Amino acid sequence: MAALATIFHSPSLLPITGQRSLSSPTRLRPLPHVLRGFHSLRRREFRRFSQNVTAGRFNNFSCNCLSAVSTTTLDYEFTDGGKEVELKLRLKTGETLSPKDISVDADGTSLSVKEKRNGLLITLLETNQLFDKIMPSETIWYIDEDQLVVNMKKVDGELKWPDVVESWESLTAGMMQLLKGASIYVVGDSTEINQKVSRELAVGLGYSPLDSKELMESFSKQTIDSWILAEGVDSVAEAESSVLESLSSHVRTVVSTLGGKHGAAGRADKWRHLYSGFTVWVSQTEATDEESAKEEALRNKQEREIGYSNADVVVKLQGWDPTHAKSVAQASLSALKQLIISDKGLPGKKSLYIRLGCRGDWPNIKPPGWDPSSDTGAHPSFS
Repeated sequence: MAALATIFHSPSLLPITGQRSLSSPTRLRPLPHVLRGFHSLRRREFRRFSQNVTAGRFNNFSCNCLSAVSTTTLDYEFTDGGKEVELKLRLKTGETLSPKDISVDADGTSLSVKEKRNGLLITLLETNQLFDKIMPSETIWYIDEDQLVVNMKKVDGELKWPDVVESWESLTAGMMQLLKGASIYVVGDSTEINQKVSRELAVGLGYSPLDSKELMESFSKQTIDSWILAEGVDSVAEAESSVLESLSSHVRTVVSTLGGKHGAAGRADKWRHLYSGFTVWVSQTEATDEESAKEEALRNKQEREIGYSNADVVVKLQGWDPTHAKSVAQASLSALKQLIISDKGLPGKKSLYIRLGCRGDWPNIKPPGWDPSSDTGAHPSFS
């Protein structure tokens, strides 16, 4: 079974001034290479790297939904060289700097760059959420004329970094290579939240936005509320299940589902076609910290009678404000990114599941010809 990725979103965890400039790099004119200082973090950071970036597969991921990024410089250049990424920051001109005037602190997912000016340590860049993990022990930096060059080795050399930090812009650009066209379904108790988050995701990714509520009301020529009064919640859930079946073969779509007891996603026996895409469960919580929210998500995952527990990722919300829909969408992409990086075969497996007819055998996909109504458990499954 795929790992569960959990994100805790608090309205207080908003981007601070400077993140926009980091996501839109200013390209710098190449300068002649005059090496004035060279420094490596290998010896100083190796112990930290050994403790925090341990090889292996984890069953749960958790992080704050938005990275805290600050910078006092607007001039920088970022390039991805495959196995390594390089960051060039413009230093204050007119002053002679030495390596002693520069502080570079790198961890597995964080980076802090500071410059000493007039006896004060000025932060040039600080983020606790790089786009992906680096090897701090392999980080080096040097001064080239009025630029500080920081070279970082990536843990995953195959993942293309759109930018140095994980931001809305870098996530929407970077997720295209990971999703490989797979659709996204947003589920949860609130239809309004599902709709607003889905729309932000669709716009950011350039996917087609689809809304099961709008499709059902357009087809039935009545509102969901009047439908429930006339035929009951079970009828609405069955109808949405049929809509999801018709959408399951679509690619590059973001689907907003109905919330509440009348929604198909809230019922464990209606997930056959939801498995065709990546599902994001947006859930409100009273937890006040990340750890408590993660524990709550794990408990929810174990409550198999709740349909939402089948979701690929969980975004726990501490309160809701429609103006925060984009930040919740960013949290959703962050969680999906962690999940897919942990198992890059997932998008291909989703595609295979669709090609075989969304028969309900997720995640243990059976060979062609398998009939769920006559399953004896003797058939092998695809890995």
